[in-house]
Amino acid sequence: MILEDLYNVITERIKSGDPEKSYVAKLHTLGEERVLKKISEESFELIIACKNKNRDSVIYETADLFFHILILLAERDIKIDEVFKELERRFGISGLEEKKQRKGENE
Repeated sequence: MILEDLYNVITERIKSGDPEKSYVAKLHTLGEERVLKKISEESFELIIACKNKNRDSVIYETADLFFHILILLAERDIKIDEVFKELERRFGISGLEEKKQRKGENE
């Protein structure tokens, strides 16, 4: 699956990539705050693409957002499979029911 393959490339670039040749390695050297800023920027760009009803831009910005989220996960040593398992756990459960099951939620 492409997300797993991309995650593996990202983890490799974080470990041994050259910041002069790799965007991921460069972003890694700039720290988590910069990664979080990129996620914020990409989220906003996706929102704008949606508001503008630009299908191609929605696809492009979603890919950018996924990419930067994968960088954050790799930085935190959270495997993509852990996210998939959480999605599997939620599958088939109403979103409202799932919210009730969360600790600390009253509604």
